[in-house]
Amino acid sequence: MDNNQVKKEVISILVDNQANVLTRVISLFGRRGFNIDSLTVSTTNDPKLSRITVVFTGTEQALHQIISQTAKLEVVRKIFTLDSAHSIYRELLLLKVHADKTNRSAIKEIVEIYRGKIVDLSKESLIIELTGDSEKIDGFMDMMSCYDIAEVCRTGITGIGRGPGWDELDD
Repeated sequence: MDNNQVKKEVISILVDNQANVLTRVISLFGRRGFNIDSLTVSTTNDPKLSRITVVFTGTEQALHQIISQTAKLEVVRKIFTLDSAHSIYRELLLLKVHADKTNRSAIKEIVEIYRGKIVDLSKESLIIELTGDSEKIDGFMDMMSCYDIAEVCRTGITGIGRGPGWDELDD
């Protein structure tokens, strides 16, 4: 790959579960001029560790540099790239759409096709929950764009590598 070609990267960072860790890790990206496309943080099966999943874009050289610099932070235990061929990515979408008896069944049909769930129903609106990869979420949003969308909440990408767990990976 050309070192000047821009590429999207998904990395998973295992960090100490303590105050201000997220700020320390993410401020490094900001200081280096990286724009973060997606950021999720969660606990792990080890209560001493948290997982930060970061999606960002840059050149191959810049990506290697930020990964290397992040790995040097004292709060970082492991960092690895989640490439799409060997990982599973998911997002969660909560969508509130104005719906009444005239369009509710059409919306429900789209939700079923995308394997989503209607998690709240009122006379004026529906709240829909959908999980999947970014392309599925984008496709669903495109289908819903002809309806009166009231609110959208997307989590951003979270991911996990296929095969052995992080605790079995070599440094």
